[in-house]
Amino acid sequence: MILLAIDTATEACSAALLIDNELIERYEVAPRRHNELILPMVQSVLDEAGLSLAALEGIAFGAGPGSFTGIRIAAGVVQGLALGLGIKVAPISTLKAMAFEAFRQNPHELAAMAIDARMGEIYWGVYRRQADGTPSCLIEDQVNRPDEVLFPDGEPLIGVGTGWATYGDLLMTKVNHRHSVIEPQTFPKASAIARLGAVLISQKAGVCPEAVLPFYLRNNVAKKTAERFRVE
Repeated sequence: MILLAIDTATEACSAALLIDNELIERYEVAPRRHNELILPMVQSVLDEAGLSLAALEGIAFGAGPGSFTGIRIAAGVVQGLALGLGIKVAPISTLKAMAFEAFRQNPHELAAMAIDARMGEIYWGVYRRQADGTPSCLIEDQVNRPDEVLFPDGEPLIGVGTGWATYGDLLMTKVNHRHSVIEPQTFPKASAIARLGAVLISQKAGVCPEAVLPFYLRNNVAKKTAERFRVE
């Protein structure tokens, strides 16, 4: 399978091209430059592989949660590309993508994702490692104040994301195990989104470009922006 993946949901911006099991990726932490960087990154990974957009069999993107502006950029780019190519899209949770990468690099069975959502809140979710190393959702992605978060009790976990950087002291009081590990400066990567997206596309579980929507957790924002991306 040849699949393109992009992510602009957080401070990081990345694009990855998956060709069967090989990955080509561009990644940069560049707040407020996503609009400027993402299309050149896409072209760069295609050029390195010697391929054109016409070779793509699917597109995956970090659908959120994350920056409202960043998620809209990614949704708009993949919708435009997929419409032109007539291919399916795999929307991937940014928190799930972070968990996937965390499990690849650490032995923990649980991963607690937390992205700083501003306004005194975090986007968070908890994932368990499956037998094949991929993440399965244990506590679904949601947005809460840090003091409202409840992590599974008694198991070591890896805590990942900027929410741990901003609210680490408070969140650590909810982790009741001395073997837990915290990686606060970790962002989602298009390479993880590509691998997760390829599974969906291969299972015929991708969505039509017309149905591409950012994944918001704050309902008031979702209501204001849903019509912008829904073409149905």
